[in-house]
Amino acid sequence: MKRLYFSFLLLITGRIICIAQDKIPFLSNLQAGQHAPLYTGYAAATVRSTFTPDQGWRFRYDTDSLNCDFITEKIGEVGWAINIGDHKWINKVEDMFIKPVIIVSYPDMVKFYYYPVKNVRIEAAMVVHSSSTTFWDIRITNEGVRNISLIIAPYIKIQKEVFRNINFSNSCREIIFEHIDRPDSWVIDHHIPYTESVRSAFRINTNVEKAGFSGYGFVNDNTFQSTNPKGDSAHLIAFRSIIEIHAGQTVPIRLSRVVQSQNEDVQKIEDEAKATDIYFVSDYQRANEKLFSKIPLPSFKDSVSEYLYWSACNMMRQGFLPAEGNLTNNYYVFSREPHWGWGHGGQVFHESISMLAYAFIDPVSAMNSQRVFAERQHANGYINYRTGPYLDEVIEYNGELTSSAPWYSWLNWQVFTITKDTSFLREMYQSSKRFYKYFTSHRDKDHDGLCEWGGEAILESVRDSKVAVWDQVGYPANFESVDLNCMLVMEARSLEKMAKVLELISEAKEWQADYQKRSAQINKTFWDSVTQFYYNVDMKTHQFTYKKKNDLKRKEIIGFMPLWASTATKKQAAALVKQLTDTSSFWRKYGVPSLAADDPYYDPRGYWNGPVWIQWDYLIERGLLQYGYRGIANEMVQKVKKNMTEVLRRDHELWEFYDPDSIWGGYHRTYIWAGIVNRMMMDVR
Repeated sequence: MKRLYFSFLLLITGRIICIAQDKIPFLSNLQAGQHAPLYTGYAAATVRSTFTPDQGWRFRYDTDSLNCDFITEKIGEVGWAINIGDHKWINKVEDMFIKPVIIVSYPDMVKFYYYPVKNVRIEAAMVVHSSSTTFWDIRITNEGVRNISLIIAPYIKIQKEVFRNINFSNSCREIIFEHIDRPDSWVIDHHIPYTESVRSAFRINTNVEKAGFSGYGFVNDNTFQSTNPKGDSAHLIAFRSIIEIHAGQTVPIRLSRVVQSQNEDVQKIEDEAKATDIYFVSDYQRANEKLFSKIPLPSFKDSVSEYLYWSACNMMRQGFLPAEGNLTNNYYVFSREPHWGWGHGGQVFHESISMLAYAFIDPVSAMNSQRVFAERQHANGYINYRTGPYLDEVIEYNGELTSSAPWYSWLNWQVFTITKDTSFLREMYQSSKRFYKYFTSHRDKDHDGLCEWGGEAILESVRDSKVAVWDQVGYPANFESVDLNCMLVMEARSLEKMAKVLELISEAKEWQADYQKRSAQINKTFWDSVTQFYYNVDMKTHQFTYKKKNDLKRKEIIGFMPLWASTATKKQAAALVKQLTDTSSFWRKYGVPSLAADDPYYDPRGYWNGPVWIQWDYLIERGLLQYGYRGIANEMVQKVKKNMTEVLRRDHELWEFYDPDSIWGGYHRTYIWAGIVNRMMMDVR
């Protein structure tokens, strides 16, 4: 696809308009019906985002039996119903004459159209202006030859909680109400700021016939029995407006939803709701087009791949928030909708693998998110497990501080290869060097040159649940670890490359000697010539036996890490590729699972005992490419891509991991590291 370039003019009014373009961008030229493989989560642009309150949205438009609504898990959903002539409210997808079709979709906005009945077109846009403010621009067009009268009933509803202290303005165009957004236990345990007591404003900019509230029912005459329910509670609040539309006429309507803490001045929320009346949807679209025009696009042969690629771009972009709290650089969260504590707390190394794809979207933000780790680095080089604006998650276990899997120097080097920013490289080389020295000096308890996971080792190893060896053999700190030592090889290799660019020749030679020695130890210690695979070994004996004979010989995905680290010989690599392409174990229909399928502990929808983890399949892809197995790498990427696109068709989500044997994604959605699929596709193009 041809690269897109735009020329922009900043007018005196402050509005940015496009005055020339080669071609309409893919995401501005969609015809995405119910089963298009398109991600439909939305959150505010980085510059207008805050840690709390922060609310993303999901657009649910593809389920026939449900309403076409904008939904959240905690603070309700917004939609509207149409009644034209026959007194039947139309808001379910199955009742529409033409079902919704998305025509524009970016990280903070979506535009779509549908026909509730013949000759009545509704074109709408939803824009997440900020973490607290969202607005909807609705345009109803009478395409028929006769004038019509219709009723539109915008509503907001919530199920788990209730709206309280509901107050209507004199004109009934604005409703102020309160409710509770309860934090989860992780937020409470980690003392993360949270807006629990929420005040909302729901506003419409046209004349209102009635406004009211109800229990669980939908909009009907009983809904509007009261417009002054002070102190009462409701699960649904709605307006009702009568709209007269002449033949060929378009009538615009603007809705907005604003949230704030109940501790703030109510006048502020009223002002913010009114301000949305003058926002231009086109400004947000053009800003997105300008950003996305700079993103490289591989040459895809099918639109399905383009859908997946741009969906991943949208999802990764909306994960970024600006510097706040204790941070002086921007950072990312795993997910903004759903808004759950563990996914909103801050960054970890293994999630930052997504920066190897995200750096093509916004190189400065990617570099700054890496600087977050350096910013929090301890004087002795230690970097804590998770870092956010209000969190330094230092986990002490058995007298050791838990870090995260050491993908730090490698990530910094890989980001540099994209950005070419030598100032960043110089800065991060010093931080990376200090971290490497800390890690290797604190994770080799028996001083044999090989490292073991430390601290709370299950967390530090990334593979934190349902691991065959951890669950059925022993705790990870008891073993010399093949994956950890491969990571350390890649850390030293990356430090060598950094040092060469910075013309630190003697240091580069030291790093080379370091990884060469460790590589030799990996092949000597972890390779089993009988089964032709790499396994962990008992730290004390360096044998594959811990409690029972050969109980450490479990074929887990870590056995392929020597391909990624380039420590395997060509002969060993060939043996690993043979294992990899065995359909009874690792070469599954939709990617490489985290545990061989012929292992009795295998569960394709478990956790680290079977599912496809996209970022680990990416590491295998890199290894295959390094050893010249491009065809096999490409085939593996196609397997992963197939599942991801089919799941996108079903639920329009990007997930934490995927089933290797059937179309399925779980358990946590809107997961930033799924975006590494873009890099996977780029690397085999």
